[in-house]
Amino acid sequence: MADPQEVLSRRVQSALGAAFGPEYADTDPVIRPSQFADYQANAALALAKRLGRKPREVSAAIMEHLDVSDVCSAVEVSGPGFVNLTLRDDWISGRTRALLDDERLGVPAQDRLVIPIDYSAPNVAKEMHVGHLRTTVVGDSLARTLEFLGHDVIRQNHIGDWGTPFGMLIEHLLEVGEDSPEAGLLTTDPNAFYQAARTKFDTSGPEEDGFAARARRRVVALQGGDDETLRLWRGLVELSKVYFNKVYAELGVTLTDDDLAGESTYNAMLAEVCDDLEAKGIAEISEGALCVFLEGFTGREDKPVPLIVRKSDGGYGYPTTDLATIRHRVDDLKADRVLYVVGAPQAMHFKMVWATARKAGWLPDSVEVTHVQIGNVLGSDGKILRTRSGAPVRLMALLDEAIERAAAVVRENRPDLPAEEQAAIARQVGIGAVKYADLSVAHDTEYTFDFDRMLALTGNTGPYLQYAQARIRSIFRKGGLSPERARADIAIGHEAERALALKLLEFGAVVAQVGDLLQPHRLSTYLFELAQSLTAFYEHCPVLSAATEAERESRLTLIALALRVLVQGLDLLGVEAPEHM
Repeated sequence: MADPQEVLSRRVQSALGAAFGPEYADTDPVIRPSQFADYQANAALALAKRLGRKPREVSAAIMEHLDVSDVCSAVEVSGPGFVNLTLRDDWISGRTRALLDDERLGVPAQDRLVIPIDYSAPNVAKEMHVGHLRTTVVGDSLARTLEFLGHDVIRQNHIGDWGTPFGMLIEHLLEVGEDSPEAGLLTTDPNAFYQAARTKFDTSGPEEDGFAARARRRVVALQGGDDETLRLWRGLVELSKVYFNKVYAELGVTLTDDDLAGESTYNAMLAEVCDDLEAKGIAEISEGALCVFLEGFTGREDKPVPLIVRKSDGGYGYPTTDLATIRHRVDDLKADRVLYVVGAPQAMHFKMVWATARKAGWLPDSVEVTHVQIGNVLGSDGKILRTRSGAPVRLMALLDEAIERAAAVVRENRPDLPAEEQAAIARQVGIGAVKYADLSVAHDTEYTFDFDRMLALTGNTGPYLQYAQARIRSIFRKGGLSPERARADIAIGHEAERALALKLLEFGAVVAQVGDLLQPHRLSTYLFELAQSLTAFYEHCPVLSAATEAERESRLTLIALALRVLVQGLDLLGVEAPEHM
């Protein structure tokens, strides 16, 4: 166990059990960083009332039974009853050195759970826009982190590939030709293809053989399983997949075609969902529609808000599909925990769907479902980021601009590198900047999109962290050494060395916390603090020009470990680590 906070928590809990009885052995020892020591245990303040004793008396009793001589150099009671804990330098150096031999860098392997994660979810024949950025980036980081923690993650890209619009899209595809340049727009500019189909539909007259009438009949044929219509529909989906994969490749996310689980996947299940709900008395007909009325979900004038599972015209909507989805993920995928990385405005929808599923017995209490709410990306005006015309910003255009801006920075800072290498670094820095800006704030909050701030080499930015690890690589290159071969004992001789080592020991606990709380910004904050600790370390602790050979080897080993932690941490965020900056 590398994390000092966890080690101290267990020792203090043992002391609590010994001092006050076994019923107190599971009490939270409330271990927190302290400005007067490395950590302090604050349990006495909470226990004093329960025990009917003064806090300092409780602290004294804890200290009497506390065995930390191998971990701490000093233990003392301060203030109203805090137990201050100062770690031994040799314990810190020993635990830090041991991390270097741990391929997991102190990250615990948790008990394996099956965790489907629903994220990204673009629409077929529509271009991904900036609104898809956060669900894709946050979802992918959570998938990477939970896998690293030992879980069986099942990526679920719930694309919009079914429904009414496909009638007009298929008819438009037939008119322009499946091999035409217009059809090719689906792989390069899906919005242009969609808008052309929409214009035809909106301007078509009422005649029986007109485009709109044919499109409506095509929807019926699609939903009825007509072979030719399904073939054309599959063609639309295949062309859109080419486009999706271009975006995912540029963005550096782990989604593949194998992860596609679109709305069409559940089409055959929808009638059964409705029949079962009706048979169980959970759904009822209201104004021609099949609805679920749940206790606690009311609107204006306290009127019940219905979850409509079948429309009055016999059609199905998102609630029906999402009920089929959760049923599939529990019954077929055997989920223990299900995550939906979706926009915050969908919160009420999901609460109603899950409440219905639980009432129907499809979602047992043993399965945890979580809406990882995604906040909006704002422009400099404080409103949702859009183009000047008011349209959503195209995601690919935004990524291209990020790379272009990063290229200008790389050309200015590293004119010595070949053009090809500059271009590769520009892509890593530009994409990394966009992703990190998203991941460095809580996923359910809004943030303002600002290229200048994102691409800065100082402050809490992706490029700053990328530079931190590239600088370590540079030190090893300058010394003609390999980070992999730096394996000396670590000695703590300066406060900056101590602070850096302590920060490295926190990595495993932070990653576990990200997986438990589903908050990637905690890892971003940790990596930023680690980079700051490195900066302070360089100011006070020369590496290649250290005073002695032993000191030089120790410091090389310390920064080699920092390199591994930075690279691993960035990878869990989905941010690449360039060799040069």
